[in-house]
Amino acid sequence: MNSYTKLREKLKLSDLSLASTHSHVIRLGRHSRHNSKMAVCIAVIAKENYPLFIRSVPVQNELKFHYTVHTSLDVVEEKISAVGKAMADQRELYLGLLYPTEDQKVYGYVTNSKVKFVIVVDSSNTSLRDNEIRSMFRKLHNSFTDVMCNPFYNPGDTIQSKAFDSMVSAMMVQAS
Repeated sequence: MNSYTKLREKLKLSDLSLASTHSHVIRLGRHSRHNSKMAVCIAVIAKENYPLFIRSVPVQNELKFHYTVHTSLDVVEEKISAVGKAMADQRELYLGLLYPTEDQKVYGYVTNSKVKFVIVVDSSNTSLRDNEIRSMFRKLHNSFTDVMCNPFYNPGDTIQSKAFDSMVSAMMVQAS
């Protein structure tokens, strides 16, 4: 075996050990992110401010979350009108943190067709970053677009899609 072959074998072994360490770190990262708490309430509100979809965990607090989502609509309208005055072409759909409460943080997003998305997360969840919230809204918007493109869906009706439901369930805190 010449020195070139030996060196090549050493590099292969070191690459393999590095790759296995790297994949182990990635798996740990995915595992810990999967266990992190996400949304406790997700709502889709029509242009005319009536709910198309609201899901909350735990179910016992459903009325509380309906109230939280309803009160957040005033803040959403304020932010939309403030941005609307600033620029006519609105490219930024993410409204950011609407308001914090003692127990939750309420985030907002509005589509070009003025449909509003509200996500409520637990205040104790400090690991959830702004870019992760944006990503959740993008997934929600994409899934909502799929619902709208369904020829059997009547715009304005409540959303009763299994695909949308499962996507929302994946973003919710798992009740334990």
